[in-house]
Amino acid sequence: MAEARRVRVAAVGDVASGEGRVVEVEGKTLALFNVDGAYYAIDNSCAHRGGPLGEGELDGCVVTCPWHAWRWDVATGTNVNNPAVKVARYPVHVERGAIFVDLP
Repeated sequence: MAEARRVRVAAVGDVASGEGRVVEVEGKTLALFNVDGAYYAIDNSCAHRGGPLGEGELDGCVVTCPWHAWRWDVATGTNVNNPAVKVARYPVHVERGAIFVDLP
């Protein structure tokens, strides 16, 4: 199994607390969120119809897809209403003012 690659995706000041943003990294589109200073990254594409999760409204750890209101826990990638449905989540690290994501 290949080791994960740690890739810089943003600076700490790029994502305000309580907000998300879409980031492109190595051919992947991720949704990056700041929940009270803790950062989380999940696939940007909602499992329902591909809506951009990084553009959704964040309430605590839950982002609501702007297209059809499916809700996702950004810390786990789990759908709030149906925990059997998930989107990929990626480990996030903050080092020296930069935000990194581990990609498989």
